[in-house]
Amino acid sequence: MLDPTVARLSKYLKPSPLVGLGLGVVVAIGCAIYSITLGTRDISLAVIFDSFTQFDHSFDHLIIQTVRLPRSLMALAVGAALAVAGAAIQGLTRNPLAETGILGIEAGGALAVVGTSFLFGSSTPSDYAGAAFVGAGIAAIVVYFCASLGPGGVTPLNLTIAGAAIAAFIAALTTSILILSQSTLDEIRFWLAGSLVGRDFGLFLRVLPVMVVGLILAFALSRQIATLSLGEDVATSLGQNTLTIKLLTVTSMVLLAGSAVAIAGPIGFVGLVVPHGVRFFIKTDYRWILPYSAVYGAILLL
Repeated sequence: MLDPTVARLSKYLKPSPLVGLGLGVVVAIGCAIYSITLGTRDISLAVIFDSFTQFDHSFDHLIIQTVRLPRSLMALAVGAALAVAGAAIQGLTRNPLAETGILGIEAGGALAVVGTSFLFGSSTPSDYAGAAFVGAGIAAIVVYFCASLGPGGVTPLNLTIAGAAIAAFIAALTTSILILSQSTLDEIRFWLAGSLVGRDFGLFLRVLPVMVVGLILAFALSRQIATLSLGEDVATSLGQNTLTIKLLTVTSMVLLAGSAVAIAGPIGFVGLVVPHGVRFFIKTDYRWILPYSAVYGAILLL
């Protein structure tokens, strides 16, 4: 039998989740600093430091401030947004294979951007960003409406089935447009690949507040998502308004995934794999899963 004193001591020696979160933040900062050193031109850490303290518009300083630093900041933000959105949808649907693509959010944003290019020709990054937001929102609304028509209403199973069907249909429409219009394919194929190279940092700064709102909303719902992940009956018995929580969670996902797609195009994998990696340490507590996903999603994409 375990000695009570040893049991109490082991309780206090058990590492706090804050330790892993703090370690992740330190690693993210280190990765960001290292990423700024990467590129076709070798630039020393001393020159990088000088570009922040004694900026003189030299070629190296301009590369750091206008290319590498924006690229790293966008990677951190987009990675965090996609990972948090993926963790939230997995908790909402109780589906371990779920990510933002399962609600058709990324597919809707991609179709809207392709449709904008097809109808209006060359567009600015701001036009693409606006189209991606609108497309992501409409796709989420359509999926939610279709799920509500199924038996039992908006259940995790109905959401998953409706999302997969709508996402496949949207992807087929997108592919059809690209097959029919070579000019649209030439205009948009780099964006559809999903990348942070050459993205507009001004656009990122305009989209960033939306992303921050999505993150705050997701973190505020973390306790409710944790309860909902145990089952709708459990959540209802604890007095939770499950319909409101679902709507707010989907809203946060639209804001996060829509802003990420607007900046970098459709990027998969991050929203699927990061929450599973986080669960090795946090298990089922979404109050910690979501912030862990934000930090380690940022690290992964960076």
